[in-house]
Amino acid sequence: MALQGEGVVTIGETMALLTPPAAPRLRDGAPMTLGIGGAESNVAIALARLGHPVTWISRLGNDDFGTLVEREIRAEGVTVLAERDEAAPTGLMVKEARGGRTVGVRYYRAGSAASKLTSEHVEAYREVIAGAAVLHLTGITPALGEGDETFTALSHAIQIARENQTLVSFDVNYRTTLWRGGPEHAVGALGRLAHFSDLVFAGPEEAVLASRRDFVGEVGESFEAGEALAEHLHSGGSTVLKLGATGALGLEQSGVLHRSPTTPVQVTDAVGAGDAFVGGYLSALLDGGSMPECLARANRLGGIVCQAIGDWEALPTRSELEAADHGSTDVRR
Repeated sequence: MALQGEGVVTIGETMALLTPPAAPRLRDGAPMTLGIGGAESNVAIALARLGHPVTWISRLGNDDFGTLVEREIRAEGVTVLAERDEAAPTGLMVKEARGGRTVGVRYYRAGSAASKLTSEHVEAYREVIAGAAVLHLTGITPALGEGDETFTALSHAIQIARENQTLVSFDVNYRTTLWRGGPEHAVGALGRLAHFSDLVFAGPEEAVLASRRDFVGEVGESFEAGEALAEHLHSGGSTVLKLGATGALGLEQSGVLHRSPTTPVQVTDAVGAGDAFVGGYLSALLDGGSMPECLARANRLGGIVCQAIGDWEALPTRSELEAADHGSTDVRR
């Protein structure tokens, strides 16, 4: 599908984020760093730092956390379209760390402003979605609402995009703790969203979940396992399998497979690495890159981000990425 329109639109929740020191358990008490984090805005910031026009659509509480989220995302050059809710709060995420590495994440987002996203909210931004080259969504959003409203909202966004030849990008991003109805509920929603998307990102287990079909074979991060999983999930568009330290695998709409190994790195904080991967892929796609070029940039950004603490802070600018790709160690003076 040839890209039309300009830039990228993302829709999803961003939360206030508390990050503790590396050693203490949360129960022991310790000073914490306050920031922000959210899958869709992480992708948006990755794209903005690489020079692409990008818009983030969401809902925020009319509170200090909401003000922080909006200010931080705007400061990164992202256009923010976020309605403020007087009754519902901005969500909160708390990381847990051990030995210098992030080992867990706790969410406090039930009943948040973003969890009340509806088709009416999406419809208000019809022209924005229709004018974009890419609409990027994740499987986190449909897990947030108490009913099916958030799923219906994303389905409406996809409908607008398809009516206007806007490419639909979907990262399965399955979060076990968010799906109140368990995997059975997730399978239907994620499978339908993946089916109507032009470009689907998934990890191995997510590929099985979103396919809505039984899979007989190895579910792992090897290229051999990835090829079978990509073909299993493939539903007419392009499919990208995130294979962790192995790299990534892409299956084009035509059925052509591409393997993209990655360079091993020391992982400090893997939260946000998948979003950086997606941001890198979409950036290369907007630049007119082939699938191998998109996979290479995706692996590059994912590797950079997981070496530092923070969901998005280590994301490179275009000049920083080019310098790193050319092995520059010059000190700016």
